[in-house]
Amino acid sequence: MTSRKTEILVGLFVALAIAATLMLAMNVANQGSVGNGETYNLYAKFDNIGGLKVRSSVKVGGVTIGRVENIHLDPEDFTPVVTLSISKQYIEFPETSSVSILTSGLLGEQYVGLQPGFSIDDIENLADGDYIADTKSALVLEDLIGQFLFSRDSE
Repeated sequence: MTSRKTEILVGLFVALAIAATLMLAMNVANQGSVGNGETYNLYAKFDNIGGLKVRSSVKVGGVTIGRVENIHLDPEDFTPVVTLSISKQYIEFPETSSVSILTSGLLGEQYVGLQPGFSIDDIENLADGDYIADTKSALVLEDLIGQFLFSRDSE
């Protein structure tokens, strides 16, 4: 009788552990978004996106304001177009803003850094569906190493 009781308790413990793991996984998956509010989309064309991935962060000064929603090639000139999904609470960015692909640390994940531009009376704010004109592509570490090695050989 004691072994049967032990088996039931172990079974309940395993079921509880599985349920807790599933709840934790669901919480982590939901924290991937920038909140539960509405978003708007901005688009940016880059020459090289490096290792940027869908769901990468969009940050301003280290604060996450959105996520990369989609990455596709422009059918006309075959350059990467990145769709940025920005939380509607951050809708006051002027059209003079710029974006660049940055890396967290030396070999960390890549994210999109949005640099707010200057705002004067004649300049409108970015709206849903606008393209950000001023973009800076990712720095690819292998290209930098290659440039360094070839510049050393030519001296």
